[in-house]
Amino acid sequence: MIYIRNLTKVYHSASGNVRALEDVNLNIEKGDIFGIIGLSGAGKSTLLRCINMLEKPTFGSIEIDGVEMTRLSPSELKEMRKKIGMIFQHFNLLSSRTVRGNVAFPLEIAGLDKRTIDKKVENLLELVGLSDKADNYPSQLSGGQKQRVGIARALANDPKVLLCDEPTSALDPETTLSILNLLKDINRELGITIVLITHEMNVIKQICNKVAVIEKSRVVEQGPLIEVFKKPQTETARNFLKSVTLSEIPKELKDRIENLSHEHLEGKIIKIAFFGEITTEPVISNIIRKFDVVTNILYGNIDHIQGMPYGTLIVELRGKNGETDAALKYLKDLGLDVEVIENV
Repeated sequence: MIYIRNLTKVYHSASGNVRALEDVNLNIEKGDIFGIIGLSGAGKSTLLRCINMLEKPTFGSIEIDGVEMTRLSPSELKEMRKKIGMIFQHFNLLSSRTVRGNVAFPLEIAGLDKRTIDKKVENLLELVGLSDKADNYPSQLSGGQKQRVGIARALANDPKVLLCDEPTSALDPETTLSILNLLKDINRELGITIVLITHEMNVIKQICNKVAVIEKSRVVEQGPLIEVFKKPQTETARNFLKSVTLSEIPKELKDRIENLSHEHLEGKIIKIAFFGEITTEPVISNIIRKFDVVTNILYGNIDHIQGMPYGTLIVELRGKNGETDAALKYLKDLGLDVEVIENV
């Protein structure tokens, strides 16, 4: 669907050249919800603008649905952009138009007749749950409602691709979740490929099936979301994952660990990361049955990503005569990600 090859974007100024993108290569397949995550200034917004040719690449190619975007004439590009919807961080609604008028605007530009426009707008507002707000103005809407109008407008020309520029960063957590669920429904029901940029890993976790991590104008890691979660290859990816997994031990938990009573048993504080079906296995119960160890669960959490459970346990293990090490080996042999946090 979208194939980006060797994409480079250089901005020229009196003070020198700035490389906003450097040799970016991405494969985004039809039906993907593809997340691009990076810190501010990493180049993700420039990448999104290059995809729909709002920014012309300095080098490289961008192919969308079999069409090489960089070779299109202005008139051809105008037609091609009808296949690409855009959702913005700050909604970009026309304040002088009603909800109905905002959604109708791209259809009017396309030259459709009023009857067709009215029917299309009615269907789109029903899709995004705003049929009762058709005659309201943007100033009368909440942030989530404004974004729903933006989504309906982006869908007006039946696009094959939906580009989302930080679509939830101006919204509260509950509204964010409702917008992400709406985008998932649109992807599933209409088969639209979605490309979403964000600086929040929780957004990626909720909606995307694939992710690319961009740092200092380069894509440093990409792949299926589950694989990046399980085995991040770069420090940048690991830092983003800290917001949704227990990658760092909270101070309160560290204090509890330091205050644990020291019996005459060798001990270890370990972190166990679970992915997939193993999450439902009675791992701790099996350790107690198989080894002469005392176990103390200090922290536990289970969540889901793309329907797959994942979780974290912080466990104290104490035993004699190498039993702790044997229990540790057992856990690793199960394929669990085990890290010794501290010897006690």
